Amino acid sequence: MAALTPGHWEVEILDENFERFTYRQADLVALTSLTSSATRAYEIAAIYRKKGIKTVLGGIHASMVPDEAQRYVDSIVTGEAEDIWGKVISDFEEGKLRKRYDAKLLPFKNAVRPRRDLFHPDYQFASIQTTRGCPMKCEFCSVHMFNGSKYRIRPVEEVLDELEEIPQEKIYFVDDNLIGYGKKSQQRAIELFRGMIDRGIKKQWFCSASMNFADNEEVLELAAKAGCVMVLLGIESERIDQLEEANKKMNVKIGIDHYDEVFRKIHKYGISVLGAFIYGLESDTPETMRHRTEYINNADIDAVQATVLTPLPGTPLFDRMMEEGQIKYREFPHDWQYYDFVEVVYNHRNMLREEFMQEVRDNWDILYNDNVLKKKFLRTLKQTRSPLAAIWSYGSNLQY
Repeated sequence: MAALTPGHWEVEILDENFERFTYRQADLVALTSLTSSATRAYEIAAIYRKKGIKTVLGGIHASMVPDEAQRYVDSIVTGEAEDIWGKVISDFEEGKLRKRYDAKLLPFKNAVRPRRDLFHPDYQFASIQTTRGCPMKCEFCSVHMFNGSKYRIRPVEEVLDELEEIPQEKIYFVDDNLIGYGKKSQQRAIELFRGMIDRGIKKQWFCSASMNFADNEEVLELAAKAGCVMVLLGIESERIDQLEEANKKMNVKIGIDHYDEVFRKIHKYGISVLGAFIYGLESDTPETMRHRTEYINNADIDAVQATVLTPLPGTPLFDRMMEEGQIKYREFPHDWQYYDFVEVVYNHRNMLREEFMQEVRDNWDILYNDNVLKKKFLRTLKQTRSPLAAIWSYGSNLQY
């Protein structure tokens, strides 16, 4: 957004990942927030509105609940910024700021490169995006509601040009699935990785992908040569019935019996696996969650992202749970702060809330036990034959 703002504007980013907000003079205040930080965004907006300074809120939360968001700021923007931010700025300069702007989804090309000079210097990783949108419609996910269900691809040469400008050695590709879906997407990933190799772009990086990451070993080989150290896979559950409940079609198609083969292929090329799992799926019981923990610790998964099932606004899961009266934290906007994937925000059918919360704590204590993590580190080192992959996965486990 800073790069999209006309040059005669002075732009400053206030980042509460590093320091608590303190009031700064401004002509226009733009905020973005996930659901879990929406309550805080509204607080900051209120400070400026009391002083008569205009506020604009965008991002995924405002896009999912625009009627709520409009009550707490002067203007909201739904959707992606590229299509609409210039109009917001020009309307503000003319004193004609509208209460709402709805952006259209544009082809992902000629992307404006971010003003990296404005980021806090303590970020260890730089981020870059090469695709948007997801055709998978998992019940718990809002990505397809925000970025659309069409997989939009950014031209490879654009991505390579931006990668060459990034000073950091470590990169995170923020795409929801860097490899995409189908042979055409695979070929595009191959072209990207070959371009990184040919241009001598020496970065260490990780990405998110689906379980189809290992379908084509040429993809794995070139990803590794291009600097891939770790991949996050949305595994969610080791049970086929739960994957079907969540509409996790890709994992169902791959088949749970083939997960070990996927992990083995990835390890073969010196890449570690960061597995994302959900606790508290609607058919879960204390026994199934303990089994999930046992599965994770015994499977060839190097790092673990464990979260509680969280019904985010804009998802079919949220709509259904609200209709069925399952959601406990529903005093909005105050209660959005609990939608952080750690707090239990709904009443589970098979467990009392206190029992559910205790089971989650007990399972996570096992997952992130020091001895378990050290054993995983040694196993990763053996299976990937890559000290870098082992260190990355161990570091991820320590962070989680």
